[in-house]
Amino acid sequence: MKPHEAHAAVETIQERNARVEAEKAWETSWTRRVIIAAGTYAIVGAYLQTLNVEGAWLHALIPPAAYIFSTLSLPFVKAFWMAKIHKPNEVH
Repeated sequence: MKPHEAHAAVETIQERNARVEAEKAWETSWTRRVIIAAGTYAIVGAYLQTLNVEGAWLHALIPPAAYIFSTLSLPFVKAFWMAKIHKPNEVH
């Protein structure tokens, strides 16, 4: 491999890594969580309102609250899974 080809390959890998890091940051961001929770609240609230459910907007808080709670518990579940359940291929 020629030096300029190696340099181009390294740049391609660095660009890919930056993109993957940005996507991972978005997946775990509070901005994404709040947008999903707010959208869920609006959709469920509107649906319950159309059904004439008493206290529709109060009841609509349950799904987004459950979503936020689940995202808070995932790091702990992931750490447990990685430590106790996931068995990567061992090198012999």
